[in-house]
Amino acid sequence: MALAVTAARARATLGEISKAMEDGFGRYETVPTPVKGVYGAAYRGEDRWTQVVDGIAAFERRRGRKPRLLVAKMGQDGHDRGANVVASAFSDMGFEVVSGPLFQTPEETLVLALEKDVDVVGASSLAAGHKTLIPELVRLLRENGRPDIRVIAGGVIPAQDYDYLRERGVAGIYGPGTNIVDSAADVLRLLGHNMPPVEEAAE
Repeated sequence: MALAVTAARARATLGEISKAMEDGFGRYETVPTPVKGVYGAAYRGEDRWTQVVDGIAAFERRRGRKPRLLVAKMGQDGHDRGANVVASAFSDMGFEVVSGPLFQTPEETLVLALEKDVDVVGASSLAAGHKTLIPELVRLLRENGRPDIRVIAGGVIPAQDYDYLRERGVAGIYGPGTNIVDSAADVLRLLGHNMPPVEEAAE
């Protein structure tokens, strides 16, 4: 810690300090683990939940597999509770969910997305890296011939940054307070399923 403080006083960046520590000690790695059954038990029988579950079943009949979502945590963001909530709820609805390790680079997320052949990457951001890391992932997917993999973003992202992200190819943004079932319905729409909008579903 003392050496990190000395480096910071000498104007080293957080990235430079972190890289030096990683080179010396290795990178701390952990993979968030979704829980099963919590959201299914709470929402079962509700119309919107049923619509999403039916939509996922229709996707599976059409494509021969369930829709695949990679939940990605990039950068120095070690907050994984929100990512776990999303992974757990989407899994209960029927998505095939891949939880990525914490502290990934966009390049590492790209490799995992291609390896798992996902349909969507959900980038969870709570540490203000959204304007650099998420557009970089979009760029890498395009350069590697997979612009079809949709990139969505969630977490603490200021509303004034939404247009910036959309202009750089982010397909959906889900901030604090977003209804998890509605966000799943929106993801299905992004994948081409004809989900009714929230207003119609409530009628």
